[in-house]
Amino acid sequence: MEKDAGVVVATERYGSSESWKYSVKDGLMERRRDGGEGGARGNSVVGVFKSVFLPQGYPESVSGDYLQYQFWDTVQAFSSSLSGTLATQASLKGVGVGNQEATVAAATVTWLLRDGTGMLGRILFAWRKGSKLDSEAKKWRLFADFLNDVAMFMEISAPYFPACFTFIVCTAGIFKSVVGVAGGATRAALTVHQARRDNMADISAKDGSQETLVNLAGLLISLVLIPLVTDNPVLTLGLFFLFTVLHLFANYKAVRSVVMETFNEARLSIVWRQHLRDKRILSPPEANRREPVFLEFGKTVPIKLGVKLHEVVRSQEELRLASKGNDTPYLLGVRDGCVRVCLRAEASVRDEIRAMCEAVWLSSASSPPASGEHEAPKQQSHWETVHEGHKLMDATFDPFLKGVEAAGWDVKRTLLDWDEWRVEWKTKSS
Repeated sequence: MEKDAGVVVATERYGSSESWKYSVKDGLMERRRDGGEGGARGNSVVGVFKSVFLPQGYPESVSGDYLQYQFWDTVQAFSSSLSGTLATQASLKGVGVGNQEATVAAATVTWLLRDGTGMLGRILFAWRKGSKLDSEAKKWRLFADFLNDVAMFMEISAPYFPACFTFIVCTAGIFKSVVGVAGGATRAALTVHQARRDNMADISAKDGSQETLVNLAGLLISLVLIPLVTDNPVLTLGLFFLFTVLHLFANYKAVRSVVMETFNEARLSIVWRQHLRDKRILSPPEANRREPVFLEFGKTVPIKLGVKLHEVVRSQEELRLASKGNDTPYLLGVRDGCVRVCLRAEASVRDEIRAMCEAVWLSSASSPPASGEHEAPKQQSHWETVHEGHKLMDATFDPFLKGVEAAGWDVKRTLLDWDEWRVEWKTKSS
């Protein structure tokens, strides 16, 4: 078919989307698209769409879960845009738009109070929970969108409680400020995960373009909805709950689709406990499927990493017991129903992973049995449990670490929630 096309002397490709051939015939070089398809890059509608809304080099430049996550993220953004329209209409009605008895000053004061309380809420939430957003990005992402729906429901309900309108919208403003911090920060953490060529800025920019397109589509649909829901509270609430269900479902599917190859506490605990049970190493997709995506409260024996020394030991004898048989740059123990780990300044990422694994084992060993009475352990027995943990780690950790590397986990960095305390301690050989 191309017998007279000449001799192919070179080929080139643009990512995985296009490939071209250079052939020479009668001393002239000709460039042809591989497969006999003519045209240049970007002529097709699909090509233009990809170049506008997808990162350069897609799909090689992003993680394997990018497309599935972005699809569900687009669905949730669309439903949230429609819910937001209903909430905005209710807020404007509540401050007096369309009411001849309402004053501009009163509406302005209400709006300023809402914005002011939201700003304070943003600062306080970032102060208290900012360090948790990297390690628990999935949980906080889902929590942020749930809280956003709660805030919009409050705004829709506020006009029906005029005596409490200002209080309700201010509370909703605080919730939305939390959503802004948690949603933005966790989106940044997910962008770092998706970027495979250090192209975080490109991915973030294209994500913004996708969101803008979705909001534009939501705006067009809202122009149709607004005349239908005006002065019709039953339809307003019905549509809001429909959009909310779609929003929460899409968010759940979105965070479930993310497959992170770095360890946080939940993923490392899942992989480590599975290894202790049957010596099997879970791959990143397997562990991510088991990872909880809802915030958990009241763990039986929680774990705190990077604590002060006096939270682990409070006497020289306790320091000796904590150091006994332990050549690692960390100390750990159980105090006040919590496993606490303090770390030396020179500890490596490998040491952090080992300390977390041992803390997970110690947490399980210190948990009360599922049924029956549990007698609080004596101090000596507690340290004996710690020493058993050291022996277990000496025997099993190195094979475990090699196994997780072979399974595709990134052990060069972690998302473990370490605090900043670092300790130097001196002990006598025992």
